[in-house]
Amino acid sequence: MTYCDSKLKLFTCNSNPKLAQQIADYIGIPLGDAITKSFSDGEIQTNLHESVRGCDVYVVQSTCAPVNDNLMELLVMVDALKRASAKSINVVIPYYGYARQDRKARSRDPITAKLVANLIETAGAHRVITMDLHATQIQGFFDIPVDHLLGVPILAQYFRSKQMENVVVVSPDHGGVVRARKLADFLNAPLAIIDKRRPEPNVSEVMNIIGDIKGKTAIIIDDIIDTAGTIVLGANALVEAGVKEVYAACTHPVLSGPAMQRIEDSPFKEVVVTDTIPVTHPNPSSKIRTLSVAPLMGEAIIRVHEEISISKLFEIE
Repeated sequence: MTYCDSKLKLFTCNSNPKLAQQIADYIGIPLGDAITKSFSDGEIQTNLHESVRGCDVYVVQSTCAPVNDNLMELLVMVDALKRASAKSINVVIPYYGYARQDRKARSRDPITAKLVANLIETAGAHRVITMDLHATQIQGFFDIPVDHLLGVPILAQYFRSKQMENVVVVSPDHGGVVRARKLADFLNAPLAIIDKRRPEPNVSEVMNIIGDIKGKTAIIIDDIIDTAGTIVLGANALVEAGVKEVYAACTHPVLSGPAMQRIEDSPFKEVVVTDTIPVTHPNPSSKIRTLSVAPLMGEAIIRVHEEISISKLFEIE
């Protein structure tokens, strides 16, 4: 389809151009003509090669690794659009970096998630569209509208299509119970929780399973898989406790350090992720299955542009 509104424009920086192109294809508009590059000393420059005067502009940029470069690219792009007289600047951040630094866990800690929100607003953004924030209260760090999309419906649709039987959804810790319960509701499955405790500093975690999981197919769900240490420990504990097979699901595949090898060596049958972050590892695990968020992001952009509700996007058929 072709979207017939010349005032809607979509641009991207360098973090996830493939996803940006898929979003543009879904909406039915060409991707904006712009180049963001770095000088030899690391300074970032953006060149817009088309007019945006009076347009509603959407910029797709995940602030994933290299986090600081991608964040700076976004800020420079927003500043360029503001100075080029764009009517509105909407930043689409599929993965919001620094989201895990959302509070003072210790004395003299920074709250970097708030600092990033301040930078985005100061650069000139009018709206943020993001997905599965690590801490939902980050929405309140902004004084501009934030549309917070959910990855659970996409993951639930995939697991529904597999028509698995005797499923139990598992939260890897107490903090992820709300997310796990949403997936369990979509799949009409029971919920279990992995209870992790450190009896004393530098002593291995003791893991207990809360819920009936023996003989069932377990799906561990989290928002982020980073080094994969926690989720693989959880999988091992589930297998030892008698699950039939175990899957993992997450929205944001950070997959840093030893994550890929840990997943490959783990008892997971499949690790289902989305493309909010591109999986660029030279030797990706054969167990990883990637789902696209482009239709969800594209539909959200259309609905925001046409000023209609986006709450329908939190449901599945």
